[in-house]
Amino acid sequence: MSQTSTFQIRTEEAPRLPAPVATSGFIGWARQNLFSSAGNTILTILGLLLAFFIFEPLIKFALIDAVWTGENRDACLAAEGSGQSVGACWAFVKAYFPQFIYGRYPAAEIYRVNIVYAMFAALLIPMAIPSVPFKKLNAILLLVVFPIISYYLLTGLVIGDAVILPIVETPYWGGLLVTLVIAVTGITASLPLGILFALGRRSHMPIVKLVSVIFIEFWRGVPLITVLFMSSVMLPLFLPDGVTFDKLLRVLIGVALFSAAYMAEVVRGGLQAIPKGQYEGAMALGLRFWPMMGLIILPQALKLVIPGIVNTFIGLFKDTTLVMIVGMFDLLGQINTSTTDPNWASPTTGVTGYLFAAMVFFCFCFGMSRYSIFIEKKLHTGHKR
Repeated sequence: MSQTSTFQIRTEEAPRLPAPVATSGFIGWARQNLFSSAGNTILTILGLLLAFFIFEPLIKFALIDAVWTGENRDACLAAEGSGQSVGACWAFVKAYFPQFIYGRYPAAEIYRVNIVYAMFAALLIPMAIPSVPFKKLNAILLLVVFPIISYYLLTGLVIGDAVILPIVETPYWGGLLVTLVIAVTGITASLPLGILFALGRRSHMPIVKLVSVIFIEFWRGVPLITVLFMSSVMLPLFLPDGVTFDKLLRVLIGVALFSAAYMAEVVRGGLQAIPKGQYEGAMALGLRFWPMMGLIILPQALKLVIPGIVNTFIGLFKDTTLVMIVGMFDLLGQINTSTTDPNWASPTTGVTGYLFAAMVFFCFCFGMSRYSIFIEKKLHTGHKR
């Protein structure tokens, strides 16, 4: 007796089933990256334990045992005999927050600093987003118009006997304002100067090459602290009588030249990585030196050294704290000065101030780092992660 079998033919596509939980989502990522072998499992466990021992007391100090409100140092002191420990004194940061941001800038004129902050953010954010149009106009506003308007907003404007904006001397500037002014000016000036000196060092003209080599090696051969001392203390001694420069201007020039020397070597590394055929192809098309560099060579070279450029920017941003030694109170200098106030002197006041400074610097530096990674992926440079 024969048996006949029936087959059911599917006329519609079968529904797609989700991937197994063990191979997708966080569990799948953890199995592949953290627990893929016995060695990786041990390292993961040790790393988690190390992170716990590091961050557990930090979280306890900064959040759990922290003091958030208070009028003076008494709020940040533990009661005698209580046996309790007091964590971060955020009430101190709250009380001095305006000075950390503006320094000793007159309270009635702080709105001018806020306008500068708002203008900078309004121009920088669309400039950093590739999909936003009108990049040329944005660049002109950011690099040409914004510095001029910011200069008069921050320093003041007097036309004849008419006081449009009261003059505010730079010794009254401080806090994050000074940090951003020095960092932004140094970053903006160091990149074009670094490109010029990098091209000069690779030039076939002996004088241009010699000048570029001397400049780069001189500025790379002295520490930044020496440059700041020379620009702030020694430079006025060599100027004619009656001729002087503002201290902030001298610091800006010293920081820009110092950073330009390091930037030049970063860019030179990118130029050396470009194959010789790119130069020969550009010359075969009849391009002269500057069109060849601007259209063919530099776009490729700068893409290759994006990590090095951003690394120099981050180092420059953190090096702004050194201006404290020449009597300028940036964010860190303002915090150091504030901790000496007897109304807020406590065992945790200084540590809290430094923790606040670390958070601010981390936010800026981490932001620059992540943006550089975004640009690398956008331009398809480097190896696949």
